[in-house]
Amino acid sequence: PTLSSDTKKMSSTSWPPNDCSLIDSGDTSWILVSCALVLLMTPGLAFFYGGLVHRTTVLTIVMQCFISMGVTSIVWVVIGFSLAFGEDAGGVIGSPASYALLTNLDGCTPTGYPMSSGTGQIPGVLFAGYQMMFAIIAPALITGAFADRVRFKAYLIFIVLWIILVYCPFVHWVWSPHGFLAVWGIKDFAGGIVVHISAGFAALASIFVVGRRQYASDEERHRMQVPHNRTFVALGTGLLWVGWFGFNGGSAIASNSQAAFALVNSSIAASVAMVTWMCIEWVHIGKPTLIGACIGAIAGLATITPAAGFVRPWAGFLIGFITAFGCYGCVQIRDILKWDDALDVWGVHGMGGLFGTLLLGALADQDIGGQDRSGLFFGKQLAACVGTAAYSFIVSYVLLLLVNLVTPIVPDASEMAMGLDVSLHGEQAYDDEALDLSKSSPKDWDVYGGSNAFEGPPVQQARAIPVQPPVQPPVQAPVQPPPPPPQPP
Repeated sequence: PTLSSDTKKMSSTSWPPNDCSLIDSGDTSWILVSCALVLLMTPGLAFFYGGLVHRTTVLTIVMQCFISMGVTSIVWVVIGFSLAFGEDAGGVIGSPASYALLTNLDGCTPTGYPMSSGTGQIPGVLFAGYQMMFAIIAPALITGAFADRVRFKAYLIFIVLWIILVYCPFVHWVWSPHGFLAVWGIKDFAGGIVVHISAGFAALASIFVVGRRQYASDEERHRMQVPHNRTFVALGTGLLWVGWFGFNGGSAIASNSQAAFALVNSSIAASVAMVTWMCIEWVHIGKPTLIGACIGAIAGLATITPAAGFVRPWAGFLIGFITAFGCYGCVQIRDILKWDDALDVWGVHGMGGLFGTLLLGALADQDIGGQDRSGLFFGKQLAACVGTAAYSFIVSYVLLLLVNLVTPIVPDASEMAMGLDVSLHGEQAYDDEALDLSKSSPKDWDVYGGSNAFEGPPVQQARAIPVQPPVQPPVQAPVQPPPPPPQPP
């Protein structure tokens, strides 16, 4: 959702007028709906991730997703929005005082300096709220990489620091009109760089800090790989798909033709990527799986995000097709390199955002979003991808090391054996007697299935433990009645 700038019309110290006549009701209505749709994505992500992990850690990852709705919102209102869209300081960061606690904004203040030229047609406070929904889901995406092995306190400290030092600078660089990448001509319609590259490469950094999970045997590791609830995965995919219409369609910051193209392109790319991923998987492992189809759809949505409002539908189709091969290949690379990226955040989101940002350079259409494709534009997009990915990886890596000095990140062996839901939160998702984890060991959990976080690619999730048919009781021969007693002569 990049906003324009016109420094000739507005000095560096002026603020937009408080004038309700400048507010467009149609644009405002669409962004209000988009706010709700984007917020819905975080609970959808919780279901998606929750279904993929072991049932003894499902509440842990759901809590990590949901708490971002609270913690990130507080950070965003107090300082985050100002850092992202406040008065510019060298194209690098905004002034923390510009919109502290969303001051200088109300219902009749249109989006204006430092956000745009003052010609925006939605209330500035609505724009701040819409951007807050993006900020909420970004750190939640990272949780899939270190699923099953991060303490809650360490996670809270990390996401606060990450929002301030990684996410907000990315927003300012790319989406603020005075950000140095925006001035250079970098385009990112709805978050390929800002959300997906930032979260995906932070996720990659996290797996090198927290390390690999340890299993007593290969058999135990395999048992712990099975997603505990595939239905949750499908539900989460559906919620994310619907929410993405607000994520991409709302990023036009208006109810117009660009929003329409963004919405349609998003669904096309998701559909093509889903079907293509399913076919690749079918050839690779011999069966099409629900999990694979869902991952393919999410990969398509992540990849179309930076290009959604800049390309035509035929390009959205092509992006979805290329996405399936690219992201599937990244999952295989992760498998070969033995990276314990539990839910393939890097391969699907990080590399998906990178692929989409590059393909935008090759497929952009001047008549759709005002940007045409060219070799120069592609080269700039490539440079931006490499630079932002490196920044997110390095800063996230250092932040995690510093957090670990304050409080241990990785749970100890006893906490892992008990299950993080019980050991960290004192709760369990399924209150059946068989899940009295205080009396169980990891070897007792194989009957319930495990998580998707394992050494093999997610397309192998279908290789679950074969379900044994119930033992049938032996068939009893019918009891013959005794013969009648002989009759007396």
